Amino acid sequence: MAQKRKRKKRLYQRIRENKRLQSAETVVLPVMLGIAIFLLWQGGIVHQWFHTDVFTLPLPTKIGSIMGDNIDKILENTFSTVSVAFIGLALGCILGYLFAVLAAVFPRIGSGGLGIIGAFASIPVVALAPVMNNWTRDLSKEASIRSMASKIIVVMLISAANMSLNAYRGLTEVKPFSEDLMAIYTTKKRVVLWKLRIPNSLPYVFIALKVAVPSSIMTAIVSEYFAEYITGVGRQIRENIVLAQYATAWAYIATACIIGVAAYVLLMVIQGLTLRRYH
Repeated sequence: MAQKRKRKKRLYQRIRENKRLQSAETVVLPVMLGIAIFLLWQGGIVHQWFHTDVFTLPLPTKIGSIMGDNIDKILENTFSTVSVAFIGLALGCILGYLFAVLAAVFPRIGSGGLGIIGAFASIPVVALAPVMNNWTRDLSKEASIRSMASKIIVVMLISAANMSLNAYRGLTEVKPFSEDLMAIYTTKKRVVLWKLRIPNSLPYVFIALKVAVPSSIMTAIVSEYFAEYITGVGRQIRENIVLAQYATAWAYIATACIIGVAAYVLLMVIQGLTLRRYH
């Protein structure tokens, strides 16, 4: 009997230590949760739990049909939101990383600035977006250009704050013996930066991107609420809620979720390929 229990324990341990099963769990479990939520929602159980109706919270099939009927308009607004999010993300990550390099190479100058740039991460988007709208109102005569510029700046500031703080850790938290070895060989600062600090910061860059990518999409959507030019997923959510077109608003909410999930999955694929090749 004791031997039988021991075999069961070993089998359980083998299952838990199987890397393929662990990888499968990361996909299967979220999919099962999504299917369960869909069935509860479609069956009206969610409406009973939250005491709501199908007008305020439409059924998933209704939302899907609206997305299919308005696919061209949804794609147009999705392109606008994704453009703002990824342009702001790219500019912010480059700016944040360069500032982190400056702080790592010249700690007396840059370390104090990290606290200032890090403060942008704590500023609410609903407070920052209207300020940027007023700041860029004389940038161009075209409302679309002014609106896009203000949204990109907001996303850029939030992304730069996330990137600079994480990249600075990767640039400075290197193994002590590595720095000692470089010092023994009287290596120049630029060589230490290129050969030691930048490679060590790569995993931290992806940690920052795991926060910055979803944050950039959400920041772009929220910024569209206050934008001058009526375009983008966020603005369509607002306009349809104001008009009590809740089913259409939920279609754009579902679109925002799809954008976020797709961007995160793409980031995970790039991370896997990059770190596997690099290390």
